[in-house]
Amino acid sequence: MGNKKKKRVDIVYSTNQDFSYDYDDELEEETLDPGDQLLYVSIDRKKRKGKEVTLVEGFIGSAEDLKDLAKILKNKCGVGGSAKDGEILIQGNFKDKVAEILTAEGYKTKKKGGN
Repeated sequence: MGNKKKKRVDIVYSTNQDFSYDYDDELEEETLDPGDQLLYVSIDRKKRKGKEVTLVEGFIGSAEDLKDLAKILKNKCGVGGSAKDGEILIQGNFKDKVAEILTAEGYKTKKKGGN
């Protein structure tokens, strides 16, 4: 089963024989169905030296599902990006296109901010 020692969270040493460790993979949040999620799409320029990114916020689910959704968006927009901490960043201003793609995938979307 691999080396589980590296995945242990908040290690506590105990003399209790019934003690068990908590592992990171057990802490994964369950992914909601696309129709049950409201994703916010906006343009962000903060801390990016003036460059625009399309920001998708509000995803509720596992990191793996977030990365899969980001991959779909990056492929369909033809640009790079990243996914972490429940957010997806797509390089460039693709707010309308990202909202259309997410709607086509079954997600509810709401655009934030101007432009």
